[in-house]
Amino acid sequence: MKKNQTEILDYINTLKGYQGYIQMSDERIENIWRDFGDIAIAPQSGFVYEAHFWNGKDSIAIRQINDSWLVDKSDNVPLEDTETYHTITSGLKVKMAQIWEEEADEHCEGMMVKKLKKVVFAGFENG
Repeated sequence: MKKNQTEILDYINTLKGYQGYIQMSDERIENIWRDFGDIAIAPQSGFVYEAHFWNGKDSIAIRQINDSWLVDKSDNVPLEDTETYHTITSGLKVKMAQIWEEEADEHCEGMMVKKLKKVVFAGFENG
């Protein structure tokens, strides 16, 4: 779904029980919610450039594209295939989950094969 600048701030402020972070256009990543809780952010001089949130089963990615913000929500994210990445600025470990879907593959005689559909934020790793 697409939103404008006011709508995206309103949307972010409705998130309850999430962890995640927001990258503002004019600052380092300083808006980090390590614990699951309510997300709240006030309008600032910059704008939301990118944000990722996780509530234990659903992942939300927000990206600023031209004059709009794209919100991509993935429900019931499977955690069988995750990778952990070390962040540079905060020392946190970020988990990313890979979402695969089976589909017929013309190069495999029409057999069903798993294809990577997207990689989503799956929270922070403890420790």
